[in-house]
Amino acid sequence: MTEKQKSMTHRLVLMAMFVAVQIILSRFLSINLWNLKIGFSFIPIVLAGILLGPLSAGLVGLVADVLGATLFPIGAFFPGFSLTSFITAFGYGFFLHKNQSMKNIVAAVLFSKIVGTIFLDTLWISILYGAPFVAVLIPRLAQAAGMGVVEVLCICFMTKYVPQMKRVF
Repeated sequence: MTEKQKSMTHRLVLMAMFVAVQIILSRFLSINLWNLKIGFSFIPIVLAGILLGPLSAGLVGLVADVLGATLFPIGAFFPGFSLTSFITAFGYGFFLHKNQSMKNIVAAVLFSKIVGTIFLDTLWISILYGAPFVAVLIPRLAQAAGMGVVEVLCICFMTKYVPQMKRVF
């Protein structure tokens, strides 16, 4: 096996591990209400973004969403949520893969919350349930702000251990 093949195999194994952890955190260890979700399923996505880059993180988010929705459905499968998962995971990788500065952490979380949670997911919920966009948006703003703060704090804590993670993984 060549070094390139080992590297690709290693990358795929890491991606599969992040997919599995994300599904567990998202489907079993989070609080899901009809339009709100509170949990720590962002952690494996952020780690995939930091360690593997934007495209691999995006694929982890996409595959985890599709597999999670297929194996352990919470509601009806809607491809829009999978698109959101890819875009937000890609964003974490884009902002955090090369530099985990406070500015990049805040930018990654803002991107995730504004594009993913506030705009896209609210749009998908509005389409699915036929509810007015603004009526769905208002309670989601508080959730996005609260989870945004939690995410920034968690990512700041995790980035202290990135050098050790890069050695291990």
